[in-house]
Amino acid sequence: MILYPAIDLKEGRCVRLLRGEMSAATVFNEDPAAQAKSFADAGCRWLHLVDLDGAFAGKPMNAASVEAILKAVRVPAQLGGGIRDLATIEAWLGKGIARIILGTAALTNPDLVKEGCRKFPGKVAVGIDARGGKVAVEGWAKTSEMTAIDLACRVEDAGAAAIIFTDIDRDGALAGVNVAATAALARALETPVIASGGVAALDDIAALKAHESDGIAGAILGRALYDGRVDLKAALAMVG
Repeated sequence: MILYPAIDLKEGRCVRLLRGEMSAATVFNEDPAAQAKSFADAGCRWLHLVDLDGAFAGKPMNAASVEAILKAVRVPAQLGGGIRDLATIEAWLGKGIARIILGTAALTNPDLVKEGCRKFPGKVAVGIDARGGKVAVEGWAKTSEMTAIDLACRVEDAGAAAIIFTDIDRDGALAGVNVAATAALARALETPVIASGGVAALDDIAALKAHESDGIAGAILGRALYDGRVDLKAALAMVG
């Protein structure tokens, strides 16, 4: 199982949100590249980057910070937020992003997911963010009527490299990860599932790892890393 330290970008700074509320942002580092380097120095194998402003704007808004991160570290990074067309996918891959995450576009523009997966095999993942089991879009500002499992099956058919599943109600709340919902989704798919939202302690990572055989291939770590509840080196040692 791979652990993905998260760097959420808002106005060029590294922040964490509470349940996706932009008004509830806590700034943890003014220098995202330095934050990325500290995670890489601890031994992480991947980074998870989110352009929060971009998710709302529908276009990249923190490009300078992302590019600074890419220059600062050698570990591969996946990026989501404001990526709504093939040209943007291609541009980011060309700049060194290892994997693109499509979120809102997966629901509103399924053809983009299909074309992206076809043109860039293994390079396009889909982020499915759910509130009460229903998919939320546009930086979680809107909730759709589509269920997470229905959207997951659709993007699996398109050839997504991975599905990143976030339980919004737990994101940033340090309330524990929704293991049952994540494992149920993973069992329903062939596509690897990465858990996101709510990891608050090493016990949560252990609980997710216990479902590795169900298809949980990774976990994203956010606020718990920043406030010291989870030590990254200890977490990495746990997953091997």
